Amino acid sequence: MNRPDTPHAEAALPRADRIADAALTLLAERGMRGLTHRAVDETAGLPQGSTSNHARTRLALLETAVRRLAVREAQVLSVDELPDPAGGLASLVDGMALALHRYLDRHPQLLVCRYELALEATRRPELRAFFDETGRQFREPLTTLLRSAGSHSPERHTLSLVAWTEGIMFSCVAGAFHTTPLTLPELREGYGELLRGMLAA
Repeated sequence: MNRPDTPHAEAALPRADRIADAALTLLAERGMRGLTHRAVDETAGLPQGSTSNHARTRLALLETAVRRLAVREAQVLSVDELPDPAGGLASLVDGMALALHRYLDRHPQLLVCRYELALEATRRPELRAFFDETGRQFREPLTTLLRSAGSHSPERHTLSLVAWTEGIMFSCVAGAFHTTPLTLPELREGYGELLRGMLAA
């Protein structure tokens, strides 16, 4: 799960990040049942009890994982680096396709973590609120971007764009197309078709 390349690099991370990264590793490799405080300590190479001191309850541990997942996804998707709408449709298409391709090609296990946490959130109202808040941080910049690009219904178009993107993610990582992931040109074509339809008016 994209661990630091060396033990030295891993040890250089703050302990809270080591715990959170270990939790994500476990979610990807073992699923929700494999996520325990003891297993996180072992995976992070920390003394027993370290994770319990940082996140005393299971809910706190799950929130730690959600928070860290949001940070890791922001680094991959680079929401702050979305193209300037003034660059035109081609710039929007290229920026979104590049970000999605980078995610699918280099960080598929982050998506497995996302699905594990999303399903757990349907059974834990406290985690649902936390999970939804992290999602809002991604949606709002996208809505602003679409509005600036000329969308006449930016909220609805955000939903359509997010739904298409998440559908591609699931299909290419855990669905019917997991053995034949989309190429960068194919992603550009897909985003182009979608955005042209949204912004044609």
